[in-house]
Amino acid sequence: MARVTVEDCIDKVDNRFDLVLLASHRARMISSGGPITIERDNDKNPVVALREIADETVSPEDLKEDLIHSLQKYVEVDEPESDSVPLIAGSGGSVDADDTDVAVEHMSEEELLKGLEGLAPPEEQPEPDEE
Repeated sequence: MARVTVEDCIDKVDNRFDLVLLASHRARMISSGGPITIERDNDKNPVVALREIADETVSPEDLKEDLIHSLQKYVEVDEPESDSVPLIAGSGGSVDADDTDVAVEHMSEEELLKGLEGLAPPEEQPEPDEE
């Protein structure tokens, strides 16, 4: 039985280190239940991965993209711009420039929790004495 060597795959992936990364990633995919694209012939997963790369049944570019995606910890999601969302009028009337101004009050975390629990609204609390 012929063994798959690096020379069989080096014309598909130029860098030997990249080849090792891609083949090991593909072998992990096979181990986790990914479908294989060639006959197994009682070979282990790394050999199957190298044979798939050599026979070009899997694309090295696709493997590279999948490897990069698997290593990313934060994936940036494109969200719509806030300016593109139209303002909604309260009673079917027009929106004035004064209607878009929002007053922001700052309250402590304790005041917020008390207000949420319904114990006492923040504006009815007596002012604490400062020492």
